[in-house]
Amino acid sequence: MGAGPLAGIRVLDMTTVLFGPYATQLLAEMGAEVIKLEAPEGDVTRHTEPARNPGMGAIFLTLNRGKRGLCLDLKQPAARDAALAVARTCDVVITNVRPRALQRLGLDSATLRAADPRLVFCALVGFGQDGPYAEKPAYDDLIQGIGGLAHLALAQGAAAPRYAPFALADRVGGMHALSGILAALLERSRTGLGQEVEVPMFEVMASMVLGDHMGGLGFEPPTDQGGYARLISPDRKPYATRDGFIGVMIYNQAQWERFFAAIGTPERMTQDPRLKNHTTRLRHIDELYAELATIFATRGTAEWLALLEAADLPCAPVHDLPSLRADPHLNARGFFQPEQHPSEGALTRMAAPVRFSAHGEIPRRPTPRLGEHGREVLREAGLDEAAIAALVAARALILPD
Repeated sequence: MGAGPLAGIRVLDMTTVLFGPYATQLLAEMGAEVIKLEAPEGDVTRHTEPARNPGMGAIFLTLNRGKRGLCLDLKQPAARDAALAVARTCDVVITNVRPRALQRLGLDSATLRAADPRLVFCALVGFGQDGPYAEKPAYDDLIQGIGGLAHLALAQGAAAPRYAPFALADRVGGMHALSGILAALLERSRTGLGQEVEVPMFEVMASMVLGDHMGGLGFEPPTDQGGYARLISPDRKPYATRDGFIGVMIYNQAQWERFFAAIGTPERMTQDPRLKNHTTRLRHIDELYAELATIFATRGTAEWLALLEAADLPCAPVHDLPSLRADPHLNARGFFQPEQHPSEGALTRMAAPVRFSAHGEIPRRPTPRLGEHGREVLREAGLDEAAIAALVAARALILPD
């Protein structure tokens, strides 16, 4: 492969589900060589339907594209030794296995970095390991709840707290893992030394939510209960039109002026004291957004899009999933690409959203079947054919059927 800004960086991916696999998907899309190490039962997302074949679910296909597959039963000492041999060939080891379990396996940060001080070891955890929640289990839903995100739905009029309808905590955590790994690799290029990077989901979510909503809680003593009024306004949502929905963002002074001019009531900007400036609008944002909802219900979506675009006001259609798949901009950009997978047949994959002018399209391997590249990865780690055959015979190394 050997293309992309991370070409030559080798990563051992000991992660499952979404948090870690998303981080390593991003690394692979930037050209890193990622070796996905799985247990004999495989990553749980392999079994998340829809799927054409067992063990190759749609989410797994997306999250693990561009990686090589290695499957070892780490309960067996020979398999652990093989994993250690692979780790010694890598620049980065990333894992969401609990720290105590890693210590029992001899695959913890201290052991691996003692053997290779240049190694960057990325530990994905639910909670920072020097806090009282260190041993608690963590999943996306739990982190959205404890991180304050789910409760914000109440401020928008929901009857109960709600989770975002996608794995937001996992994906934001994965992005933080990517940035931490890249920062550690950059520092290694200057010092020659690696380090451990800890990425705790709870702290990531808390920093994201409070970055917008700390509000008066950031003052001593607090001046309010926190919350950015515009973001949690009940009518901050796609507006219902006469025949559908539309997304509109009227934010600064000039945009409010152009909006009322476009609908034929420019005098509103001087007659309504709530519209005087940004501060007064925020004080009355619930009322103003409710009024906008009433206004947008009077015309059809296409009519509004034409009017708003002519006035240079930010607006967009509100896609459902099929219409997002058919979006003309995404298709013009080549975002959806045909792929002929060796075992899964014709697929549509998404292009990497980040582009690099020095590299163009970065080639990616097809998503691996369970253990697909086990032999070649272990050969590269220095195991001979006899050792590999012994692992296969003991079912310590699992290869595809």
